[in-house]
Amino acid sequence: MPWLIAFKGKSGFSAKHTAEQVTKGVDGHGLTAIVTGPTSGIGLETARVLALRGVHVVMAARNVKAATKCKEDIIKGCPNATIDVMELDLSSLESVRNFANEYISKGLPLNILVCNAGVMALPFTLTKDGIESQFATNYLGHFHLTNLLLDTMKNTAKNCGKEGRIVIVSSELHKMTYKEGIMFDKLNDEKCYNSYLAYGQSKLANILHANELARRLKEEGADITVNSLHPGLIATNLSRHSSCMSVCLFGVIRHFQKNIPQGASTTCYLALNPKVKGVSGEYFVDNNVAKANRKARDVELAKKLWECGMELTKSK
Repeated sequence: MPWLIAFKGKSGFSAKHTAEQVTKGVDGHGLTAIVTGPTSGIGLETARVLALRGVHVVMAARNVKAATKCKEDIIKGCPNATIDVMELDLSSLESVRNFANEYISKGLPLNILVCNAGVMALPFTLTKDGIESQFATNYLGHFHLTNLLLDTMKNTAKNCGKEGRIVIVSSELHKMTYKEGIMFDKLNDEKCYNSYLAYGQSKLANILHANELARRLKEEGADITVNSLHPGLIATNLSRHSSCMSVCLFGVIRHFQKNIPQGASTTCYLALNPKVKGVSGEYFVDNNVAKANRKARDVELAKKLWECGMELTKSK
């Protein structure tokens, strides 16, 4: 168990609480959730805890074989869990569209969408859609997925009388990005690329996406909330491309790291806990509302990013 300076906020929870603790007593039976990036780290723990609480979990994974093994492991510990595995590569807009079409064709409801999958500090690469990989995977794939499934979520909320919840995993590193915040004119320019700043840019985009979508849904009167979060410093394979930095900093930050059950707690809190019913457009850290930086709270920047996302996913 890592040592953490942890104070309970208004929620009654802190950085030390685990995903099981923040969902204790919550009955998720009758709910259906999609979790992206469910084969390791906080994504796997999120899928496990939601299933433990009775939620029908759809594991949306690039590696179907790995996800199937994870499904089997979860069921061993929770025999009554109901879990499906579906293929989804968020770096491919075609894969996102295929996933959404298949999901809709199955006639499945959707109460909870957990946008968790991510990559960090990749060397410069472009996806087959010609988009910088971190921006494409962390932000654009989730943006497209959410838009394609939004009608399904709205219909589910109406039919079951329970609010839908969209949970978007961001990072405190949204504060460490390019000077412009989002480099709209140079998103795919290798000359301007910095792997860490590009990661920060994608995480800033996650918060802006959550805020703008929350604003639009409120205006529409849809019974769906959208919130973003920072899971905390966690030792997962997300930072596999930044081993040099990790080695240098490990001696300093290891005492402030969360374990995986603690790292997944804010995600599961936002997905299931009744204390956040009706709360939307907020940024959470350690199971409590926190304040994102100025750029993340820029309404006009959020609107501009929305239009950029729509343009990049048009006809995709």
